[in-house]
Amino acid sequence: MSINATLFVQAIVFLILVLFTMKFVWPPIAKALDERAQKIADGLAAADRAKTELVAANRRVEQELAQSRNETTSLLADAERRAQSIIDEAKARATEEGNKLVAAARAEAEQQSVQAREALRTQVAALAVKGAEQILRREVDAGVHAELLGRLQTEL
Repeated sequence: MSINATLFVQAIVFLILVLFTMKFVWPPIAKALDERAQKIADGLAAADRAKTELVAANRRVEQELAQSRNETTSLLADAERRAQSIIDEAKARATEEGNKLVAAARAEAEQQSVQAREALRTQVAALAVKGAEQILRREVDAGVHAELLGRLQTEL
Protein backbone atom coordinates (compact mmCIF):
# COMPACT_ATOMS: atom_id res chain seq x y z
CA MET A 1 0.00 0.00 0.00
CA SER A 2 1.10 3.40 -0.65
CA ILE A 3 1.32 6.40 1.61
CA ASN A 4 -1.42 8.15 -0.29
CA ALA A 5 -3.84 5.28 0.19
CA THR A 6 -2.91 5.07 3.90
CA LEU A 7 -3.47 8.77 4.34
CA PHE A 8 -6.73 8.53 2.49
CA VAL A 9 -7.93 5.58 4.66
CA GLN A 10 -6.80 7.36 7.86
CA ALA A 11 -8.69 10.48 6.75
CA ILE A 12 -11.84 8.39 6.16
CA VAL A 13 -11.44 6.67 9.57
CA PHE A 14 -10.87 10.05 11.20
CA LEU A 15 -13.93 11.43 9.43
CA ILE A 16 -16.01 8.43 10.64
CA LEU A 17 -14.66 8.97 14.16
CA VAL A 18 -15.56 12.67 13.99
CA LEU A 19 -19.07 11.89 12.69
CA PHE A 20 -19.55 9.19 15.38
CA THR A 21 -18.32 11.58 18.05
CA MET A 22 -20.55 14.40 16.75
CA LYS A 23 -23.60 12.13 16.55
CA PHE A 24 -23.27 10.00 19.72
CA VAL A 25 -20.63 11.43 22.07
CA TRP A 26 -20.86 15.19 21.63
CA PRO A 27 -24.64 15.68 22.29
CA PRO A 28 -24.58 14.16 25.85
CA ILE A 29 -21.43 16.16 26.66
CA ALA A 30 -23.00 19.35 25.29
CA LYS A 31 -26.22 18.57 27.18
CA ALA A 32 -24.28 18.04 30.42
CA LEU A 33 -22.38 21.29 29.87
CA ASP A 34 -25.63 23.15 29.13
CA GLU A 35 -27.25 21.70 32.26
CA ARG A 36 -24.22 22.68 34.32
CA ALA A 37 -24.30 26.19 32.86
CA GLN A 38 -28.02 26.39 33.63
CA LYS A 39 -27.44 25.25 37.23
CA ILE A 40 -24.72 27.85 37.64
CA ALA A 41 -26.99 30.54 36.17
CA ASP A 42 -29.84 29.44 38.47
CA GLY A 43 -27.47 29.49 41.44
CA LEU A 44 -26.29 32.99 40.58
CA ALA A 45 -29.89 34.16 40.09
CA ALA A 46 -30.84 32.60 43.43
CA ALA A 47 -27.88 34.33 45.07
CA ASP A 48 -28.98 37.66 43.56
CA ARG A 49 -32.56 37.07 44.74
CA ALA A 50 -31.29 36.10 48.19
CA LYS A 51 -29.14 39.23 48.29
CA THR A 52 -32.14 41.36 47.29
CA GLU A 53 -34.34 39.62 49.87
CA LEU A 54 -31.64 40.13 52.49
CA VAL A 55 -31.53 43.84 51.73
CA ALA A 56 -35.35 43.99 51.90
CA ALA A 57 -35.35 42.00 55.15
CA ASN A 58 -32.71 44.33 56.62
CA ARG A 59 -34.87 47.31 55.67
CA ARG A 60 -37.92 45.69 57.29
CA VAL A 61 -35.90 44.90 60.41
CA GLU A 62 -34.65 48.49 60.60
CA GLN A 63 -38.19 49.79 60.17
CA GLU A 64 -39.51 47.47 62.85
CA LEU A 65 -36.66 48.42 65.17
CA ALA A 66 -37.37 52.10 64.58
CA GLN A 67 -41.05 51.49 65.20
CA SER A 68 -40.36 49.55 68.40
CA ARG A 69 -37.96 52.29 69.56
CA ASN A 70 -40.68 54.87 68.96
CA GLU A 71 -43.23 52.76 70.79
CA THR A 72 -40.81 52.18 73.66
CA THR A 73 -40.07 55.88 73.85
CA SER A 74 -43.75 56.75 73.89
CA LEU A 75 -44.44 54.07 76.52
CA LEU A 76 -41.62 55.40 78.69
CA ALA A 77 -42.91 58.94 78.30
CA ASP A 78 -46.42 57.79 79.26
CA ALA A 79 -45.03 55.92 82.26
CA GLU A 80 -43.05 58.96 83.36
CA ARG A 81 -46.11 61.19 83.01
CA ARG A 82 -48.19 58.68 84.97
CA ALA A 83 -45.52 58.40 87.66
CA GLN A 84 -45.32 62.19 87.93
CA SER A 85 -49.10 62.47 88.22
CA ILE A 86 -49.13 59.78 90.92
CA ILE A 87 -46.37 61.62 92.79
CA ASP A 88 -48.22 64.93 92.49
CA GLU A 89 -51.43 63.28 93.64
CA ALA A 90 -49.66 61.71 96.63
CA LYS A 91 -48.07 65.06 97.51
CA ALA A 92 -51.46 66.75 97.37
CA ARG A 93 -53.01 64.08 99.59
CA ALA A 94 -50.09 64.30 102.03
CA THR A 95 -50.37 68.10 102.15
CA GLU A 96 -54.11 67.81 102.76
CA GLU A 97 -53.59 65.24 105.50
CA GLY A 98 -50.85 67.40 107.03
CA ASN A 99 -53.14 70.43 107.02
CA LYS A 100 -55.88 68.37 108.67
CA LEU A 101 -53.45 67.14 111.33
CA VAL A 102 -52.17 70.67 111.96
CA ALA A 103 -55.75 71.97 112.23
CA ALA A 104 -56.67 69.15 114.62
CA ALA A 105 -53.55 69.81 116.72
CA ARG A 106 -54.33 73.53 116.84
CA ALA A 107 -57.92 72.82 117.85
CA GLU A 108 -56.73 70.43 120.53
CA ALA A 109 -54.14 72.95 121.77
CA GLU A 110 -56.81 75.66 121.85
CA GLN A 111 -59.12 73.35 123.76
CA GLN A 112 -56.39 72.50 126.26
CA SER A 113 -55.57 76.20 126.60
CA VAL A 114 -59.22 76.94 127.34
CA GLN A 115 -59.33 74.10 129.87
CA ALA A 116 -56.12 75.36 131.50
CA ARG A 117 -57.56 78.89 131.71
CA GLU A 118 -60.74 77.54 133.28
CA ALA A 119 -58.68 75.52 135.75
CA LEU A 120 -56.59 78.61 136.56
CA ARG A 121 -59.70 80.70 137.00
CA THR A 122 -61.10 78.11 139.36
CA GLN A 123 -57.86 77.98 141.33
CA VAL A 124 -57.54 81.78 141.40
CA ALA A 125 -61.12 82.08 142.58
CA ALA A 126 -60.51 79.47 145.26
CA LEU A 127 -57.31 81.21 146.36
CA ALA A 128 -59.02 84.59 146.35
CA VAL A 129 -61.81 83.22 148.49
CA LYS A 130 -59.29 81.54 150.74
CA GLY A 131 -57.24 84.72 151.00
CA ALA A 132 -60.30 86.84 151.70
CA GLU A 133 -61.36 84.34 154.32
CA GLN A 134 -57.99 84.52 156.02
CA ILE A 135 -57.97 88.28 155.82
CA LEU A 136 -61.42 88.51 157.35
CA ARG A 137 -60.54 86.17 160.22
CA ARG A 138 -57.71 88.32 161.40
CA GLU A 139 -57.90 91.86 162.42
CA VAL A 140 -57.12 94.56 160.01
CA ASP A 141 -53.39 95.17 160.01
CA ALA A 142 -51.27 96.40 157.08
CA GLY A 143 -48.31 94.11 157.85
CA VAL A 144 -50.47 91.03 158.10
CA HIS A 145 -52.23 91.96 154.87
CA ALA A 146 -48.89 92.33 153.08
CA GLU A 147 -47.74 89.00 154.43
CA LEU A 148 -50.96 87.31 153.27
CA LEU A 149 -50.69 88.91 149.84
CA GLY A 150 -47.10 87.70 149.56
CA ARG A 151 -48.15 84.15 150.35
CA LEU A 152 -50.95 84.40 147.80
CA GLN A 153 -48.48 85.54 145.18
CA THR A 154 -46.23 82.60 145.85
CA GLU A 155 -49.20 80.21 145.61
CA LEU A 156 -50.25 81.68 142.27
